[in-house]
Amino acid sequence: MALHSQHLSLNTQHFLTLMNKPDPLKVAAAHEANARKQIAYNRRARYEFEILDTYEAGLVLVGTEVKSLRDGKLNFVDSFIRIENGEAWLFNLSIAPYVQGNRYNVDEKRKRKILLHRWQIAELQQQTELKGLTIVPLSLFFQRGFAKLEIGLARGKKLFDKRESIADRDRSREAQRQLKEG
Repeated sequence: MALHSQHLSLNTQHFLTLMNKPDPLKVAAAHEANARKQIAYNRRARYEFEILDTYEAGLVLVGTEVKSLRDGKLNFVDSFIRIENGEAWLFNLSIAPYVQGNRYNVDEKRKRKILLHRWQIAELQQQTELKGLTIVPLSLFFQRGFAKLEIGLARGKKLFDKRESIADRDRSREAQRQLKEG
């Protein structure tokens, strides 16, 4: 009988040590749930503008727009962000109508509300009014099931800045090529 109680206490201790250790499958699932699922990236914005600061913001969408985004059907061409009446709005982001959405589809270039903290909106508004900067969308992604937008406070590049960006990109490509060969 004493042997049985000793065995039980060892099993109990073993069980308690197992309880304190996180389950690797649960840790992986939690990490995967918090991971970003990139939908689109605005390469043109990085070429046309010098990005000074970035923010992560929520995006107000309707159901069929979310389904189109999950299919990757959007276009950043000529999209920009403006602050009106203390609210941030995204203009000209084209989200293609969902194929099976029928009457529930909305206008693909409608203005969409951006969700930011009040202090972030005030900061962005101050920067755009005083320094003549602009706010551009940089990327769109899903995080924990929510559509998020990475926006950037930007200054327009001059032609020579663009040429410099192209030269830097060419130099880095050449260096990568030499590393592969050598």
